[in-house]
Amino acid sequence: MPFENLSPVLSDALVARGYEALTPVQTQVTESEAKGRDLLVSAQTGSGKTVAFGLAMADELIEGDRLPFATSPLALIVAPTRELALQVSRELAWLYAKAGARIATCVGGMDASKERRALGQGVQIVVGTPGRLRDHLERGALDLSALRVAILDEADEMLDMGFRDDLEEILDATPATRRTLLFSATLPKPIVQLAKRYQQDALRISTVGEDRGHGDIAYQAVTVAPADIEGAVVNLLRLHDAETAMLFCATRDNVRRLHASLVERGFSAVALSGEHSQNERNQALQALRDRRARVCVATDVAARGIDLPTLSLVIHVEIPRDAEALQHRSGRTGRAGKKGTAVIIVPYPRRRRVDGMLRGARINAEWMDAPTAADVRKRDQERLMEKLLTPAEHEPEDIELAQRLMAERSPEDIAASLVQAHRALMPPPEDLLDNGPRGRDNAGRPDRGDRFDRPERGSADRREGFEDSVWFRLNIGRHQNADPRWILPLLCRRGHVSKNEIGAIRIGPKETMFNIPRAIADRFAEAVQRSANADGEDDSGVAITPAPDGPTYPPRRERGSGDRPPRSTLGRAPGGDRGFGDRAGPRGSRGPGGTGGNERYKPKPYGQRSPRRSK
Repeated sequence: MPFENLSPVLSDALVARGYEALTPVQTQVTESEAKGRDLLVSAQTGSGKTVAFGLAMADELIEGDRLPFATSPLALIVAPTRELALQVSRELAWLYAKAGARIATCVGGMDASKERRALGQGVQIVVGTPGRLRDHLERGALDLSALRVAILDEADEMLDMGFRDDLEEILDATPATRRTLLFSATLPKPIVQLAKRYQQDALRISTVGEDRGHGDIAYQAVTVAPADIEGAVVNLLRLHDAETAMLFCATRDNVRRLHASLVERGFSAVALSGEHSQNERNQALQALRDRRARVCVATDVAARGIDLPTLSLVIHVEIPRDAEALQHRSGRTGRAGKKGTAVIIVPYPRRRRVDGMLRGARINAEWMDAPTAADVRKRDQERLMEKLLTPAEHEPEDIELAQRLMAERSPEDIAASLVQAHRALMPPPEDLLDNGPRGRDNAGRPDRGDRFDRPERGSADRREGFEDSVWFRLNIGRHQNADPRWILPLLCRRGHVSKNEIGAIRIGPKETMFNIPRAIADRFAEAVQRSANADGEDDSGVAITPAPDGPTYPPRRERGSGDRPPRSTLGRAPGGDRGFGDRAGPRGSRGPGGTGGNERYKPKPYGQRSPRRSK
């Protein structure tokens, strides 16, 4: 038998499924020290956790080669989302098929009456989401008095989603003699507290290494101007040309907007969010599996538990809320030993936040600029050359058609037409703002560049039409890599104004000031307020507020500019002599009388200072 520690029916099911060896987490949960004990398991997303807990609970379920007849469930699996619950149900179906298991799935969005009938007819295994299971429990349709094993899958996500009360009510209704298995990608403090309450002498199993990021996932952090986020998404999809890609947004509104924009550009894309029905979600996932769609735009919750074998690219269109969300999102790719790429789109104002998140998650990401349209076209040429130069067998009718073309057109014309036809099948890349040359710091992150390499627009405050203007403030400055080249488009987009209606832009260390003609200031402020969230910021974290007092710092000048203004006279004596602290002229000369304008201070020659007082 290939798998010595397993029941023959499960071993045969694994062999029929094509398994040659167990994954690390599957091996550890089936070892002798884990049998019969409560388990607290942390393993990476995509490491085979579903099959792992299917194997771990076998000793409590299988009697001989079959599962016993049961009027009430023997095993309960709780998952955070409908998609994950349905996936778990499918995995357990083939794993326990030869053992005669009857499995019921109870999830939101499905017919509750059919689920109650299935529960009443007797099932051994129940898989469901917390809300629907609690509903069946309170209505008396779900009897957990004979339960032998309870499993919480993705327990950390269920707590983040606010299901703690549901989980506690469900577990409180189970016998104290049950086994409790907690599976999670991460083990934050709330999970540990839940384990202490409902587990006894639990065995801690972890297959997550010190590097919390996936070993099979290459992380990239792409810096863009806030106005270029959507264009960067388009260029990244075109550059990588992934068989299946998943794009994560924070809200269902942003999912809807980005999905519509990609479809309009010619991408075959589907959307997943909380506003879609279960039938629509199933159709979207089936389109991805059938290769009818190649791009999925989703929210965090909607994409939880989705397993697509061809998914090789994950793009974080909006920055994850924390390191755990980053890990769960990225874990949709790089599964089962396959390689994947996770790209985080980082607006300049959010660079420090993402940098701190990556350090906290111990993820080494490669920082880079967004791919330009030229980069995409170059990669297209490489792919086309590789495809056309690959040896292939041709059908006789294809050769005949090629000979007819050669007789009527020159080889150059035929090749050019072929390139044009190939290019027409793909959405065109986007032209991004010119970010200019940027250096890299020691960690490979784009630095803020030479402060004098960024000329400021409108350095003179008295341009025509700006004699009477109103100042506004941005909550970003040089420390956040503020640059007029991307600030100007942002102001035009947020305030619904043209670039000619933006006056001086003054960039300080932590804030930026700009002025607007008073005649349009009210209209500009209203447009900014409509485009902001409840915190007064846009999606990239930039807030625009009035600044009645205007800037408190002078405009910066470019290096090498003429007509250098005289140095500040602060601390200088009348007549241009240097003041206190600056050595100028003969030794001891510090302004008139050697005092720098302060007659009370007369420095003594060196060596004639007063002796130190004794204590």
